[in-house]
Amino acid sequence: MVLPEGSARRTVKQHLTGERALLVGLLHRQVTRAELEDQLQELEALVRSAGADVVGVYWQERPTPDAATYIGRGKVAELATIIEQQHVSTVVFDQELTPAQVRNLERIWNVKVLDRAGVILHIFAERARTQEAKVQVELAQLQYLLPRLSRLWTHLSKQVGGIGTRGPGETQLETDRRLIRQRIQRLQRKLHEITQQRQQRRRGREELPRFALVGYTNAGKSTLMRALTSAPVAVADQLFATLDTTVRRFRLPGGQTALLADTVGFLRKLPPQLIAAFHSTLAEVLEADVLVHVVDVSHPNFRQHIQVVSNTLHLLGAGTKPTILALNKVDRLSDQITLLREIEVEYPDAIFISAERGIHLWRLLLAMQKAYEGQTEVISFLLPYTELRALQQLRSSGQLLRQEPLPQGLLVQLRCPLPVGERLRGQYAPYVSPIAPQP
Repeated sequence: MVLPEGSARRTVKQHLTGERALLVGLLHRQVTRAELEDQLQELEALVRSAGADVVGVYWQERPTPDAATYIGRGKVAELATIIEQQHVSTVVFDQELTPAQVRNLERIWNVKVLDRAGVILHIFAERARTQEAKVQVELAQLQYLLPRLSRLWTHLSKQVGGIGTRGPGETQLETDRRLIRQRIQRLQRKLHEITQQRQQRRRGREELPRFALVGYTNAGKSTLMRALTSAPVAVADQLFATLDTTVRRFRLPGGQTALLADTVGFLRKLPPQLIAAFHSTLAEVLEADVLVHVVDVSHPNFRQHIQVVSNTLHLLGAGTKPTILALNKVDRLSDQITLLREIEVEYPDAIFISAERGIHLWRLLLAMQKAYEGQTEVISFLLPYTELRALQQLRSSGQLLRQEPLPQGLLVQLRCPLPVGERLRGQYAPYVSPIAPQP
């Protein structure tokens, strides 16, 4: 089929069983053709991850989206024919649609219409395993659904435990909106309880160095986690394989035990409801001493991925944290020496690694230790022998460097994060010693 000028069609092979999906993008003033192609390829991977068969990818060029149908009326009519011929059950748009646009398109095409945010939320719901992740995803889904509620959702009363029959003069749509708001409030309370429990567990931890792996989805964070900690971490070559934060112990080159957190991957156009709902899980990022930004350097658009992650970190309030750039999957560029050299010049402070092959992981560990030590201080305490009850707290507050009995008392030297050091200086001010640490 030949499409009109200003549009393009790219057919793809059917892959997974499930719904037959058609993907739609828009080339407008704020996006280049190359960027649109990359975004549609990523959307295709998302839709396949959601379990659908992608039967085709279409895009249209126009200056601005149509307020009523996002794409032009002619393109809507053209796709209606294709939808019927290809037996399409779902149409997915790369950009977020307004509730009115979804209603209009579903009425014209008589198929389900989703946008990228809806697909991402569906994948998160499918992959959620822990109670916290399930609560977070359901909360994000309902917050996304509420302004888009346009049909009868009579099943909601069962989901919320039979609460609230329709009130006087209340339409079914009003009833459904009220039920969703009640469910959102319940989930928010539940998430608050889970967050408090998580914070209590964190307070009970030893004051060990904390690192967090961050990065674009499918960059290899879980593979790196497994390589550094030797812990059994699930690894899969798919988008959003990790939704729950996993924390494992490992050793720095100097021998100190540290904590490493593997977090959910970021993605361009990540639904804001999802970022808000997963804020408690991503608290590991906020509380880390050092971030390790893992990048799939073999991806042709890795630079855009770096920018997306940096922007998301700023949204979370972690944009100024010490960060190590770990350019992963370098083994896939072994036959592109010139390109690799150009990237090395462009990112002189990055560590080039392969988590899967174990390449340069020791360099990464050395960089992690150096970055952590830059956020710490060494403090000496001279404890009178009558005050040794403070020893246990001091030893659990950082890395013990020296413990030596002297005539005046017990000399204790430790390395700890700057905020911890400030707290200890205030708590044990009479015992802070000017004795310098040993080289």
